[in-house]
Amino acid sequence: MMNAVSSLDMALGKVGSPTSTTPVRAAEATPISGAGAPASADFMDVLAQVSSSAVTDLRAGEAAAISGIKGKMSVQQVVEAVMSAEKSLQTALAVRDRVVNAYQEISRMAI
Repeated sequence: MMNAVSSLDMALGKVGSPTSTTPVRAAEATPISGAGAPASADFMDVLAQVSSSAVTDLRAGEAAAISGIKGKMSVQQVVEAVMSAEKSLQTALAVRDRVVNAYQEISRMAI
């Protein structure tokens, strides 16, 4: 799991740091259009914030697992944290796959 966290952390460093320290989930993203809507966030910033949130979830899951081994956390709390980390990792992998697919589609286009 640490390798996945490190690779996400390294990818986050290449993308750039998020503009705020608060993670943004898909449900919280600002709409692109609409009456009185605030300025839309840059795609790179949103992607960086989501990946930062995934890294945080993975680290929390790993810390919970270590606390569970030491007996400082209940089994239920450990399972909840690890399941949350697993869901974040699956989401990050799905986003990565979509980005790679989009890049491959663009590279196949005739110029």
